[in-house]
This record gives sequence, structure tokens and C-alpha cells, in this order.
Amino acid sequence: MIYSEQKPFDEIKAYLEKDHSVFIVGCDGCAQSSGSGGPKQVAEMAQKLTEAGKKVTGTKVVGFLCGKAVVKSGLRGKTDQIKEADAVLVLTCGIGIQCVAAALNKPVYPGCNTVNRGGMHGEWEGSERCFECGQCLLWHTGGICPMTACTKSLVSGACGGANKGKCEVNKDRDCGWELIYNRLKERGLLSRLDDMLKPQDQRKYYPRPEMMSLARYAIENPGHVTDQPKPPPPPPAPKAATPAGATPAGAPKPAGTNPPKEVK
Repeated sequence: MIYSEQKPFDEIKAYLEKDHSVFIVGCDGCAQSSGSGGPKQVAEMAQKLTEAGKKVTGTKVVGFLCGKAVVKSGLRGKTDQIKEADAVLVLTCGIGIQCVAAALNKPVYPGCNTVNRGGMHGEWEGSERCFECGQCLLWHTGGICPMTACTKSLVSGACGGANKGKCEVNKDRDCGWELIYNRLKERGLLSRLDDMLKPQDQRKYYPRPEMMSLARYAIENPGHVTDQPKPPPPPPAPKAATPAGATPAGAPKPAGTNPPKEVK
């Protein structure tokens, strides 16, 4: 399972600032299990966007969004509603967002961040991969993940070393940023590359401390010790003051001393 969380609603509204209408896609697989993109969350998002003044042309929850063929088949009956929309909002993991962006000739926005849980994942047929960076920027790159499409995981543009569209690190591999450039150019979205991105928070690349403390993490990562420091032990309880000349409680009595006699 790939775990995802919905982005803050203010961030989603900022994506759609210049778009008047939107079509919402959800995933009845991992996103539904994560509570980020199932039928309930899609309906709630549609209501929020409507209240924010956006026109929701339609919604669709597909069984699994991690395959382009499944995406195209699942959205086949929604063609008119998708054409009517200015953009598509996808509530699922980074893989599903990439598959929807590849299947539709529309601006596609991520409604979720994919969170690294430090475990094993299932298998899917598509070539799309997700870095689980916890701060999805697929809106900026036309639905192609720069962290997995680029061998250097560059998020601010090409390195300049590509030759005839091929990566300088692996000459059998397409340059990820040329793929991004061509996708944006094809859809008239090249101006997005003028946007300045905030630096990535690399702490989000790793599992959260609360996830690393779960038994699930220990089972899937045997022998791995987290680098999170253990909490300090609680401070000792304060001891009662001992009167002058008295022997502290629990302390051994001096040898050769007799207990005091009771005075009547």
C-alpha cells in the first residue's frame, strides 16, 4: 500500500486560482485506505470547492489509478465532463497522479502528498514511480515526477548534460527534464517553469518518527535501528528532607549504635 495524505485546502485552492471549473478524480485503492481520496473524500472536496466558488463539472472514483489503461477505461464515461473542466484535481498517490496526467490532455493538479512509511509496496504495471517526498510538485512539472524521471532527482530544471534527449548518467534513459519540457510545451504550460519553487524539505523524504516506532516498521525493516533518540528517563521523585542528626530512610545504621529508649 502507498500512503497518501490530502494537501491543505488553501494549497489546492491556490493551484486552481486561475481555473473556474474542475473535475475531481479519486482512487478506490490505496487512497481510499489512506482516507485521502476515496468516495467520501471526493464528495467532501467537491463540496468545499463549490463553496469556494469553483464549478465542479463531475467526479469519478476509479478502482486503481496506478495504471494508464485502467485510468482511461475508468474515465471513459466522463469525457464530456472532463472536456468542460479547466483542470483536473486528483486525490491519490504520486503514481496515480502521473497516470491521470499521462492519460488526459489537461492541466492536472495533485490533491495529496505521498508519505514515506518505510515499508514494502505492491506491484503495478506502469512505468511511473513516486519518490514519496511528502510535498508533491507534479502540478509544476506537467504530471511527470522530476525526482524519479531524472537520475539526479533535480527539482529545479535540467543539469545541462543531456545529449540528444538522453541522460548523461545513463545514455539509454531519456532525460527527465526534457520529458517535462516537452509535456508542458505540448499543453501550452511552459510558463510554469518560470515559477520559483520553495526548497524541498528533505526531512519529509524519510519515515516520520511515529511511523518508525510502530511494530509494522520493525517487521518490514528487520535489524534497522531508527536514528531517533529515545526520550530521557523521568526525573527521580524528590526525597523528603532528613532532620539534622537523623539517619536517612533506607541507609544502614552505624555499627555499635543502639536505638534510643523511649522516655516516659
